[in-house]
Amino acid sequence: MSFGASGVGSHPGEDHFEALRVVFGELPDLPYLPELPARGVGADLVGRTAALLVELPVEVQPSGWRLASRPGRDHRRAVDHLARDLDGLEEVADGYEGPLKLQVCGPWTLAAAIELRHGDKMLSDQGAVRDLTASLVQGVTDHVESVRRRVPGVTEIVLQLDEPGLPGVLAGTVPTASGFGRLAPVEEWRAEEALRLFPDPVVHCCAPRVPIAMLRRAGVRAVSLDASMLSRRDEEPIGEAIEAGVNFFLGVLPGLDSSLPDVKVIAKTATDLWQRLGFAAEELQNRVVLTPTCGLAGASPAYAKAALGRLRETAKALRGD
Repeated sequence: MSFGASGVGSHPGEDHFEALRVVFGELPDLPYLPELPARGVGADLVGRTAALLVELPVEVQPSGWRLASRPGRDHRRAVDHLARDLDGLEEVADGYEGPLKLQVCGPWTLAAAIELRHGDKMLSDQGAVRDLTASLVQGVTDHVESVRRRVPGVTEIVLQLDEPGLPGVLAGTVPTASGFGRLAPVEEWRAEEALRLFPDPVVHCCAPRVPIAMLRRAGVRAVSLDASMLSRRDEEPIGEAIEAGVNFFLGVLPGLDSSLPDVKVIAKTATDLWQRLGFAAEELQNRVVLTPTCGLAGASPAYAKAALGRLRETAKALRGD
């Protein structure tokens, strides 16, 4: 998995062509299809993924996204945003050969965000969660096939499931639709079962208490997390995951405008962790991908470009290029 550096997914602004050019220019090891939530309804994490769902149309209500009886304006807007992004990808990636990362909202964060037509969130109904997961699996499969047709030079699709809500789902802290209660915690085996339905995913979670051990048991390809949130108690499950063959996307640069550290400072975050875990230094470049701590939607375009470029430089330094 010698990808070096990549991004989490979201970018600032509304120009998807410019975002694509930045990604492919700054991250040749593992570019991705960027998301631009500033475009509004349907471009956010939940709406964008809802556009992929098969036979589960959604709409926006004052409380957020909700299942709908038929596709309406909100659903069509989300589908249109994604279609334009794929058109842009086809143009910008013309002639590209190599891996490509695609990001979608994971099933548990999605179930905690979308409401049933006349009731609570989908997370409150196990049958609804199963239907949602099956729909998402089929939608992701269709999405991957579409990208492969549009960009025939792609040698590998790296699927990233964004699961910022997963710790809350497992801990039972997700609020009900009314906001006055909390939904019951989901058993870890159920979370594992759902995640296993996706092909070799990277699971991204920039929230505290990433369930690393559970993700290892779920057989994920890699875990993507914010290195600044790690504590010493996280190191044992990280070490066990690495020994089991799980790789890590390590968030080492802030997702918001700040002073960019020197390459050596960024590299030290990764090398210090690796040394404490007791793994051979030469394995680091093949097991760790450097990323921002989370998406870049809240950053300025100039910072987003500079941050991705600095990550690329750091990855080259770690490889000794």
